Amino acid sequence: MVLSSVLGFPRIGANREVKKAVEAYWAGKLSAEDLIKAAADVKKSSWTSLKERGVDLIPSGEFSLYDHVLDHSAAFNAIPKRYQGLGLSALDVFFAMGRGRQAGGVDVPACEMKKWHVFDSNYHFVVPELSEETDFKLLYNKALIEYKEAKAAGVVTRPVVLGPISYLVLGKAAKEASATFQPISLLPKILPVYKQLLSELKAAGVESVQIDEPILVLDKGADLDKQYAFAYAELVPVAPKIMLTTYFNRLDSNINFIAKLPVAGLHIDLVRAPQQLGEVLAAIKSTPIVISLGVVSGRNIWKADFAAAIKYAQTAIAALGADRVIVATSSSLLHTPVTLASEKKLTEQQRDWFSFALEKASEVATIAAVLSGSQDPKVSAALEANKVSIAKRRQFESTSDDAVRKRVAAITPDMYDRKSPFATRKEVQAKHLNLPKFPTTTIGSFPQTKEIRTARAKLGKGEISEAEYDEFIKKEIEMVVKFQEKVGLDLLVHGEPERNDMVQYFGEQLNGFVFTQNAWVQSYGSRYVRPPIIVSDVSRPTPMTVKWSSYAQSVSTKPMKGMLSGPVTILNWSFPRDDVPRKLQSQQLALALRDEVLDLEKAGISAIQVDEPAIREGLPLRRSDWDEYLQWAVDTFKLSTAGVSDATQTHSHFCYSDFGDIFPSIQRLDADVISIEFSKSDMKLLHTFKQYGYSNQIGPGVYDIHSPRVPSEKEIIERLQTTLAIIPDHLMFINPDCGLKTRGWKETEASLTNLVAAARWARANA
Repeated sequence: MVLSSVLGFPRIGANREVKKAVEAYWAGKLSAEDLIKAAADVKKSSWTSLKERGVDLIPSGEFSLYDHVLDHSAAFNAIPKRYQGLGLSALDVFFAMGRGRQAGGVDVPACEMKKWHVFDSNYHFVVPELSEETDFKLLYNKALIEYKEAKAAGVVTRPVVLGPISYLVLGKAAKEASATFQPISLLPKILPVYKQLLSELKAAGVESVQIDEPILVLDKGADLDKQYAFAYAELVPVAPKIMLTTYFNRLDSNINFIAKLPVAGLHIDLVRAPQQLGEVLAAIKSTPIVISLGVVSGRNIWKADFAAAIKYAQTAIAALGADRVIVATSSSLLHTPVTLASEKKLTEQQRDWFSFALEKASEVATIAAVLSGSQDPKVSAALEANKVSIAKRRQFESTSDDAVRKRVAAITPDMYDRKSPFATRKEVQAKHLNLPKFPTTTIGSFPQTKEIRTARAKLGKGEISEAEYDEFIKKEIEMVVKFQEKVGLDLLVHGEPERNDMVQYFGEQLNGFVFTQNAWVQSYGSRYVRPPIIVSDVSRPTPMTVKWSSYAQSVSTKPMKGMLSGPVTILNWSFPRDDVPRKLQSQQLALALRDEVLDLEKAGISAIQVDEPAIREGLPLRRSDWDEYLQWAVDTFKLSTAGVSDATQTHSHFCYSDFGDIFPSIQRLDADVISIEFSKSDMKLLHTFKQYGYSNQIGPGVYDIHSPRVPSEKEIIERLQTTLAIIPDHLMFINPDCGLKTRGWKETEASLTNLVAAARWARANA
C-alpha cells in the first residue's frame, strides 16, 4: 500500500488568525494565554483538515508564531547573551530575538534574518548565533508537545524536526566566537540534545519522525558526509523511524553517502528535480530505505498533473515495491496559501487551474489511493476530472500574445547598456540633481496607516469614488513629502500610499496576471504577502506610477525618486508560469518596466529606483546552474533601466541575502546607486566590498526597519565610521535597510531624524 504525506502546513490560519493574534499581543491587547490558545486553534484546524482529506502522514511540530528556526534556537537554549537576564518571559525573549525590543528599559536589536535555508524562497528565517560558549540543552520539547496536542485532538501525526547538521550550517559565528570557529564544530555538543528530544518522542509512542536536512541539496552537502554518518549513527538507535527529508533541488552525488545512512526513509523533491529519480532509486534499491516522492508542488499553486505524478511513483514501485513508496508534497506547504475555498472572485476557468495547501493535501491522498488500487468511485472521478482539467490548462497555455513574443524576439544587445560609462554619468547627475555629500534618502515606502488601508478597502467595496480616493492619496503624498523636507532628507520619495504590495501593485496593472482575495503566504514573522499569479504573456497597457511620482515632484523642489519593482523580483515574488522558462517571463516584465522607466524620465523624474531584492533569492541552488541564471537575471534588470539618459540616476535595492558569491553580477547591473541591508548582518558585506571593490555609488543601510526599535544618532554614526573605512565617501548614500511600510510614524520620524543628524556629522567630519 502506498501512503500519502504532507511535509508541513501553512501556519497563518485560513483567515490570518495567527497574524492578528501575534500583532495584538505585541500591541498589549492580547494576553500570552490567549495568544497560545489562538495558535492551538489554528494547529487543531490544520491537523483535522488534513485527516479529513485522507492524508496518512500528517505533520506536527513545524508550527511557529514567528519562525521555526527561531523556535529551534529557543528550545535548544541557543539564545544570545544580549537577550538573557532582561527579566523577560520566554515568549518575549523569543520575539525579541525575532524583531528586537525597545520597551520597559530593554533595548536590544533583532537577530539577523536570511532567506530560508539560503534557498530560492521569499521566506525569511532568523539566523542562529553560535560560538564555543553555546550551551545546548533542551528547554522544552516542542515536537513532543505538539504531537500530544494533535493526539488529544484525535489526530496521530508525524513530528517534524530541523536536522542537526542543517541547523548548524545555517547558523553563523557569534561575535564572541573565535576567528576560526565554524558552527558545524558544535555537532558533538548538539547531538545529545537531539538524542534526548528523539528518545522522548519514541517513549511517547511516536512511530516515525521527519528530520529536515535541506542542506543535502546544496553543493556544501558533499563536504559533510562524515558528519552525517556520525550524527545519524548516534540518532537512529534512540529515535523513532527517521524520514530524512530534502527539498528544493536534487541530491546529485550526495545520494552516495546518504544511501549508507541507517535511516528508515528518504524524501526527495521531484517537482523541482525530477531527473534525480533514477539515480536515487538505484542507490537505495539494495537498502531497506523507504522513498518519499515529492510529486505535488509545495512551492507553486498549479494543480498537480496526476498522470505525471503516477508515472514517477510507478517507476519507484517497480524498483522497490509499493510498501517502500510514499507519495508526498515536494516540500512543506508553508509556501502556499491555505485553501482555494476562500477565493470567491476567480472565474470558473481560473479556479480550475489552481490548488492551494488543502487542495494539495487532497491531491497526494488521491494519487496514493490510485497507486494502492482503490476502487472508490470518488477516486476514479477525481482522476478523470484532473485529466480534463490539465488538458484545458495546456490548451490555454498554447495561446500567446504575438505582439509580446515578437517584442522579446526583437531585443538587441545595445538595449542592455547605458549610453555612457558610470564615471561620465556620475558627473552629469551631480550637476543635474545637485545632491550634497553623503546624500540621504529612503528605500521608498512610508508607514501604511490604518487610514490608508481603510481608504483602499472602501475603494474596493465601492464605498468611495475613484476621484475621492485620488484626493485622499494626494493628501497622503503631500504629507509624506513635507515630512521628508522637514526632517531634512535630500532625495525624496512619494511614500507609496497607493500601493498594497511592491509586487501585487504592479501585477494588478499588467496584462497576464491573476489575483486572489485571501491567498496569503508568510514572508517573515507576521508579515504576509499575497503573491500575484502569472498565467499568460505579460505587457503594460498604460503607465503605472507616473501619475503619483509626478504629483509628488510637483509639491517639492527637491529631486524625487520614482519607485519600481524589478523584473526578477516581480517574477520571484509571484507564482510563475510552469509552462514557459523563467527567462522569457522576466524578459517580458523587463520590457514593460522599460516603458515605465522611460515614461517617468519624460515626466521629469530624475532618479528612478528599480528594486531587485529577490535577485539573489532566485539563484539556483547548485553552482553549476548559476551562470545561465545570472546572465538572464542581470540582463533583464539592465533591459529595464538602460534606456534612460546619462542625467537620470538609476537606483536598485537588495536586502537580507548573501551577495558575496554573486557580487560581480551586482556590479554588472550597472545601477548608478545600490542600497543594501547592512545593519542586521554585522556589516559583513563590507568585507565583500573590500574584496571586490565597487565603482558605483552605494547606500549601506544604517538601521534595521524590521524592528520597532529606534537607533540612536551615535549608533548610526558608528556604523558610518565602520563603513567609511572601506567605501569612499564620494560614493556613499545614507539610508535605512529597507522600506518603512511596516513601521509606525513615531518611530519613523525619530529614526530618520537620527539618520539625517548622522549624515550631517559625516559631512562635517569626513
